[in-house]
Amino acid sequence: MKNTFSLLFYLKKPKNYVAGAMPIYMRITVDGVPKELSIGKQCEPERWNPQINRVDGKKEDARTINAYLKIVEDKVDQAHTDLFKADKEITAVSLKNKFLGVEEEAHTLLTAFQDHNDKMEALIGKDFTEGTLSKYNTTLMHTTSFIQHKFKVPDLLVEKVDNYFITEFDFYLRSKCRCANNAAVKHLKNLGKVIRICLANRWMTYDPFCGHKNKITKVQQVILTPTDIQTIYNKEFAIERLRIVRDAFIFCCYTGLSFIDLVELKKSEVVTGVDGSLWIIKKRHKSGIPCNVPLLPIALEIIERYADHPLCADTDRVLPMNSNQKMNAYLKEIADLSGVDMNLTFKVARVAFATTITMGNGVPIESVSKMLGHASIKTTQIYAKIMDNKVGEDMGVLKNKNVAA
Repeated sequence: MKNTFSLLFYLKKPKNYVAGAMPIYMRITVDGVPKELSIGKQCEPERWNPQINRVDGKKEDARTINAYLKIVEDKVDQAHTDLFKADKEITAVSLKNKFLGVEEEAHTLLTAFQDHNDKMEALIGKDFTEGTLSKYNTTLMHTTSFIQHKFKVPDLLVEKVDNYFITEFDFYLRSKCRCANNAAVKHLKNLGKVIRICLANRWMTYDPFCGHKNKITKVQQVILTPTDIQTIYNKEFAIERLRIVRDAFIFCCYTGLSFIDLVELKKSEVVTGVDGSLWIIKKRHKSGIPCNVPLLPIALEIIERYADHPLCADTDRVLPMNSNQKMNAYLKEIADLSGVDMNLTFKVARVAFATTITMGNGVPIESVSKMLGHASIKTTQIYAKIMDNKVGEDMGVLKNKNVAA
């Protein structure tokens, strides 16, 4: 039976793409059924010629990529010929597998990784967040480029992934991708999840991570002092967006909410608590664990300030906040204008609530843990670093007692 067969190279725009090079994909179509895969190369959109499916220009990098595309094209044609001569069924999947040098039922690492990410994407809003998916997509991107760089193939059989692969990937992340230690460890952890899926499905018989050890480097938490918080709060900003971001940051300092929980905070979640005052009663976006927080005066003041704001007046929103990639840039601007020499993030605000606002004022760690929505008090203990001035106060009391040596 004669099959219709075509091959197309094209640029595929990544999710949340803004600018820069796009990955080059190959689409194999047999009888109208397509199968696509990345070939491990990239090209700027303005240099790509869709009429000839090649990179325009005569520069060295253009010639190199075009030569590689010709090699890939010839290999696919040869794979098609081999299947035809062997009288085997020719489909987009079988042709792709023949090109990759794998058996029909074989499993490849990048295919397994992509399948994992596709399932994760389908569960966004239920079991996963966009941020989590983005991290796994980044790991997949690094894994794809590593396989192309190290093994000169578009994909790799999962059974070929061994300890050598893991060790070299670790080195690649740190050297070529310039990942810091913690970033490299997190990418390996993401890859490890996919490997465990392969092991559970019995696609692999050996755990390539066996004997491989990585250790997260402890990052010194930035802790705001009461003076820092007051300075930021009292600073006058002429630009409204800075005022809104500043107030949101201060609100998190006095409630312990994460940024995503702040964005999702509804008026219906600000209710009268057991003591007759207003509380935030909601579940954390990340874990679904309740975080019930009595509202302090400054937090209440900020809520009232935006009660008539156009984005809040006729909606259930408490603050006029949206997810914004420039948020950290705004916080840096706020820190600079306020004269606070510190890298401000909403994580810093959450830490400030745990330390400066609560534990620094004698609130028990058990209560702080519940307000932060931690499943275990061990998580809260990470925040339990006492501020330097608190240490000085405590030691001053000790000195006044004239403790003998």
